Amino acid sequence: MTHLMGGGALGGGLLVAGTTSDAGKSVVTAGICRWLVRQGVKVAPFKAQNMSLNSFVTREGAEIGRAQAMQAQACRIEPTALMNPVLLKPGGDQSSQVVLMGKPVGEMSARGYHGGRQQRLLGTVLECLAELRGTYDAVICEGAGSPAEINLRRTDIVNMGIARNARLPVLVVGDIDRGGVFASFFGTVALLSPEDQALVAGFLVNKFRGDVSLLEPGLDMLLGLTGRPTYGVLPFRHGLGIDEEDGLRVSLRGTVRESNVSPPVGEDVLRVAVCAVPLMSNFTDVDALAAEPGVVVRFVDRPEELADADLVVVPGTRGTVKALAWLRERGLADAINRRAAEGRPVLGICGGFQILGEHIEDEVESRQGHVTGLGILPVRVRFAREKTLTRPVGTALGEHVEGYEIHHGVAEVTGGEPFLDGCRVGGVWGTHWHGSLESDGFRRAFLREVAAAAGRRFVPAADTSFAGLREEQLDLLGDLVEQHADTDALWRLIESGAPQGLPFIPPGAPA
Repeated sequence: MTHLMGGGALGGGLLVAGTTSDAGKSVVTAGICRWLVRQGVKVAPFKAQNMSLNSFVTREGAEIGRAQAMQAQACRIEPTALMNPVLLKPGGDQSSQVVLMGKPVGEMSARGYHGGRQQRLLGTVLECLAELRGTYDAVICEGAGSPAEINLRRTDIVNMGIARNARLPVLVVGDIDRGGVFASFFGTVALLSPEDQALVAGFLVNKFRGDVSLLEPGLDMLLGLTGRPTYGVLPFRHGLGIDEEDGLRVSLRGTVRESNVSPPVGEDVLRVAVCAVPLMSNFTDVDALAAEPGVVVRFVDRPEELADADLVVVPGTRGTVKALAWLRERGLADAINRRAAEGRPVLGICGGFQILGEHIEDEVESRQGHVTGLGILPVRVRFAREKTLTRPVGTALGEHVEGYEIHHGVAEVTGGEPFLDGCRVGGVWGTHWHGSLESDGFRRAFLREVAAAAGRRFVPAADTSFAGLREEQLDLLGDLVEQHADTDALWRLIESGAPQGLPFIPPGAPA
């Protein structure tokens, strides 16, 4: 493998697009990043515009998508706001909070954003990408949704809009597990303008099960039809849904968080029920629980599903008051209150912590003013216009804890035992800290408390390292790219751009 250009020139680049949302762009991008960094390449991830409720706080206090933080880890570098300059956090079906360079700049409707604001951000996006390309040997960019969303092409700054402006070659990823991948590949190219098509270098098949030789005739026909090769066929692997960008699937009932298949160390398993509240954010908080041998994590939306749970988690949400109303409508609020009265474990994180309090004063998020909480924890919450974005470090249950905070709600704790920045009353804990359960010693101590309160003979494994498991997953992604993709061809693409003379596939984009 040759070295990329140096001497101040822009480094190489690649845009990983997809035929659909959830085609695997995030994990493929991370896999390419990990493969490159293992070859000694200085590489960084980039996503111009991200729509996600799963976010992360960088060391400088900027909020970015968790997928880009995960990709930065794949690159073995610290995440920064440059890697995700625009983050959209949905607040409902019609509007999102716009986070620019890590800081919120206001709420905007989808029509208002795509009607002009998005295009005005193109300069900022291109400046961030140029700065990364001037610093790193290679920048692996991730697209959003599909590049063939012809209704949005005019204002696009994340797919072909960024590819055209930065002259990036494009690799289109398709999820063959969904079916229809050949039609999706062909149709994606055929709905692009000639100028956009000239940058689409080829395809990557994701999540393939079975004998690749049975797929090869189709790949040959696809090459004949489009003049573009397939750069690899990545096999299906369980447990690679790390730090997903979007929410969980539409139907949450019975969804089990993918977890370690190791048997429990003690005699019992521990059952964790996560309330699938509306606008659920940072549900990745429970990944560290799911990684523990013998811990089963489920997302639930009915009160009867809490009955056999050893721990109930009320997670973060972008709509605290809306989530509180949903819990009441579903009967989940009453079930949580009964658990608390019985001393059965409940954990509230961020918005979930606020819901467990006495009352909420919200003129910012829901604008509903005074709202009565569940009254389980002695906490009063007032929503501030300024968002708290920090990376706190502390101690709880005698163990070192690190986390990150992303919230408008300011909590006044008036009683209970101190617990991180929140409190504990009996078997109920509440905190604003996301990511605290990734601290291994604290997670084990917390699970021991939960098991004791639940009367379970569960013993946390002494050697589970969440950071180590995450590294193993990232290495597995790198292995998939290295073993199942044409890495020499990928390298040429990153270093030299899209091949010249790629054919135009009619009909092209509508005029």
